[in-house]
Amino acid sequence: MSAQNALTPRIFLFRHGETEWAKLGRSTGTTEIALNSTGTAQVSSAAVMLVGPGKLLDPRRLKRIFVSPRKRARQTFELLLKPNFDLIEKKLTYTEDIAEWDYGDYEGLKIHEIRRLRQERGQDKETKWDIWTDGCEGGESRHQITERLDRLISQIKEIQQPYMHGEKPADVLLVAHGLILRCFTKRWIGLSIDNSLPIMFEPGAISVLSYKNNDVDEPALYIGLALPSEEDAQRRMEETPTIPIEPPIASGAYEVNGGVIKGA
Repeated sequence: MSAQNALTPRIFLFRHGETEWAKLGRSTGTTEIALNSTGTAQVSSAAVMLVGPGKLLDPRRLKRIFVSPRKRARQTFELLLKPNFDLIEKKLTYTEDIAEWDYGDYEGLKIHEIRRLRQERGQDKETKWDIWTDGCEGGESRHQITERLDRLISQIKEIQQPYMHGEKPADVLLVAHGLILRCFTKRWIGLSIDNSLPIMFEPGAISVLSYKNNDVDEPALYIGLALPSEEDAQRRMEETPTIPIEPPIASGAYEVNGGVIKGA
């Protein structure tokens, strides 16, 4: 990583670990399902390798953390950062803006079951159902997804804009779900939700976004991120200050600060 890029704030996306429904390919939106043993192991392993002072995800460099309120995302967050909770508690917000796509009538169904259901209803006579374009009956449309993600992106940019040249550490972490994080990635670089850009995101995996040229108006994908050397990690451990907390409360969010308070 160049010295210039090392100064630029980053956005870490972390997908929750595996659940039994995810393992079976069942659409999981609002249903509260816990991680299975594989999912717990995925996140625990990632925490050991990636999280800690001087590591890729350094809790002291986090300015804000946004977590989906769904149980599987909460469990993932706790496994990932619980040992560092004293450092990040006041930076944490649970928000529906990063919750998984609401599948509505299709909750719990597999893709082939959704397509069969729609055909039985007289739909999709010429093309197959595609969530990216068609959305979910009784759930959310791509336009609704776009609206809430753009709201969150605006908030993140507002948080990070004063620190584009490394004035203070200002990384942001999102802990959420596979589909919504792929949607977020598209919107981050200005693509529509229904853009055909193919993206894969495994359970318990991490992805990184940032900005080109230290410019808040040039959001970018970090497709090649060099891990810090032992020397760099040690230096960052010594130099990284504790970040003062000035958390704005977004609409529909839950702010964690010595308790849970519902936002306005």
